[in-house]
Amino acid sequence: MVEREPVPIVGSYAVSALGRGVDAQLAGVLAGTPAFRPVRRFDTTGRRVTVAATLPDVGTLPDELADAIDAACRAAGLDAAARAESALLLATHGGPLSQPVAFADDRPLTGPDGGAGSGAEVEAPALAGQLARRCGLGGPTRIYTSACVSASTAVADAATMIGRGDVARVVVAAGYLVEPDQFALFDAGRALAADGAVRPFSAGRQGLLLGDGVAAVVLESAGAARRRGGTPVATVCGWGRAGDAYHPCQPDPQGRGLARAVRAALRRAGLDAAAVGYVNANATGTGFSDASEAAALRLALGDLAGRVPVSSTKSVHGHALEASGLLELVVTVQALRHGKLPVNAGWLGPDEACPLDVVTDAPRPVGIPYALSLNAAFGGADTALLVAAP
Repeated sequence: MVEREPVPIVGSYAVSALGRGVDAQLAGVLAGTPAFRPVRRFDTTGRRVTVAATLPDVGTLPDELADAIDAACRAAGLDAAARAESALLLATHGGPLSQPVAFADDRPLTGPDGGAGSGAEVEAPALAGQLARRCGLGGPTRIYTSACVSASTAVADAATMIGRGDVARVVVAAGYLVEPDQFALFDAGRALAADGAVRPFSAGRQGLLLGDGVAAVVLESAGAARRRGGTPVATVCGWGRAGDAYHPCQPDPQGRGLARAVRAALRRAGLDAAAVGYVNANATGTGFSDASEAAALRLALGDLAGRVPVSSTKSVHGHALEASGLLELVVTVQALRHGKLPVNAGWLGPDEACPLDVVTDAPRPVGIPYALSLNAAFGGADTALLVAAP
């Protein structure tokens, strides 16, 4: 049986190089001014590329995540009792964390053996438990480390858990702060844009650039929100996941996996392709993957693919890896709520491999109040979240 009951989002918060809070994210993506600057957080001597979208006054990842969770819960109006009944799904880098992991007040994190851990000894599941305790979340916790679809997969799971009555409320949080290890890997793989700009779907695009991203959203059943007087800021109407298993690093050039994810999201919502009014694309600014995504949209939406407004907000805030799906979901929700579609920055001109209606030059007014937020990851994992304004 396909779930067709929309799941409300009742609170959200996000941090990126565009600033702190959901209003800062919206203002940044509507302005279309990229936040890429020389990296000062670590030494980039000898690197081919030396820029990223980083926030200068960023704290440790645990502190930023805790602040985001707390802010999203406050935005949702959750009291201590409601928090105690809330689950936490956390998307972040798997394995020992390479970023500083101690909280700013020096409280130790719990290591994988139950004892105190520090630095590289701390695994991501330990961080999830510590964050739940710090923020007063008493429900189950779960960790997602499935690369660039981590956060969007967590949102899909949260909506599923709520839809089948397992829990009434889930906090989904995600975080990535640009750090030397992943930066070096992407640079060595020549995936970073040497010209210092991300140009999704554009002719002359040269690659991606990394960016800070920390976000949290609160999803809640409609009944639970109504009983406590919660106000939805948006609804998750459908979600889809697929795997094309085409190549360890490259997507299927025909976009079949991502197209299946889009179709599944629409089917779950009980809608057809004509309902889609905007796509916040995964598009990273790399030649192969952008063309594959354009092909996926043509497969999933048919002739409408060339008429649906599309942009990729990575062109402004960068690629936040495991946190991308949640940061972009928050941006998409804000765009729908305020009636303006984000700009696809870095545009140089059309590419015949990407025959889409890309939003360039200036924001457009929202027409149809449904939007897709798409993500894809190494290994052929694809996700699609369909959201609507309340």
